[in-house]
Amino acid sequence: MLNILYVILCGIALPVGGVQMQYLWRNQLGDIYSLGLGSAACLGAAAATMSGWCSLTVGAFVCQAVCAVIVSLVALKISTSRLITFGILFGTFIGSIGTIVVTNAPTGDLLKQYYLWGAANFKLQGVTTLDIILSLAMFAAGLAVALLCADKLTRHFRGEIELSNLAKAGILFMVSVLVTSVVSICGTIGFVSLGIPNLARIISKPGDIRRQYVLSAGMGTALLTITYLVVEYCNFGIYLPVSATMAILALPLMVVIFKNE
Repeated sequence: MLNILYVILCGIALPVGGVQMQYLWRNQLGDIYSLGLGSAACLGAAAATMSGWCSLTVGAFVCQAVCAVIVSLVALKISTSRLITFGILFGTFIGSIGTIVVTNAPTGDLLKQYYLWGAANFKLQGVTTLDIILSLAMFAAGLAVALLCADKLTRHFRGEIELSNLAKAGILFMVSVLVTSVVSICGTIGFVSLGIPNLARIISKPGDIRRQYVLSAGMGTALLTITYLVVEYCNFGIYLPVSATMAILALPLMVVIFKNE
C-alpha cells in the first residue's frame, strides 16, 4: 500500500508546490524544478548510488536540503524575477555535475538502478523505514506551512501586499521541504507541478490560493493514479516509466491549456 500512498502524496505535494511558486512569482511559469530542486535530487541520488556512501533516498534528501538552503539565502538578497534566472542557471550547474557522476558509473547495474529511480520509483526499491518516516514528516510540515501562508500568498498574488525577501525565502524553503518529501523517494516527476496548476487556473480563475490547492491536488492525484494503473496493468509486457508515460497521457491536457491561452 505504500506505493499507492506515494502516488497520492506526489499528486498533492508537486501541484501544491507549483501553485505556491506561481503565486509567489505572480507568473504562471513558476515551477518547483526551476530552482534546481530536481537537479539536486538527481545529483544526490546519483552520488549515493555510484559511491554507496548512503541510500539513494538519503542522498537525494541531503542534496535537495543543501539546494533549498542556498536558494533561500539567495532569495534574501535578490528580487523574485532575478531569483528565477538564478534558479535556472543554478539548476543547470547542478545538473552538469550530476551528468558527470552518472556517465562515470562503475557498473551498468548501478546506472540502471539510478535511472529506474529517476523514472519514478513508486515501487520504492531500496527505500527504508527511516526514509519513509522522514518523508512523511517533511510532507506534513510543508503542507502545513502552505496552508498557514495561504492568505499572505493570495494577497501577494493580487498585489495587495508585497512579501519581504525574508518571507519569500521562508516560503521557498518550505516549498522545497514539501517537494523533497516525495521527490527523494519517488524520483523527479514532471508536468504535475507546472501543467496541473495551469489547468486549475483555467477551470477556476486565480483567487484564493486554497481553492487552487484543492483543484490542483485533486487533478494531480487523479492523473498520477491513472498513470500508475496504466503502467502496472496496461504495459503491453514492457517497462513503462511513470514520468514518461504520464507525459504522453497528459498530451490532451496540454492541448486544453494552450487552447485556452
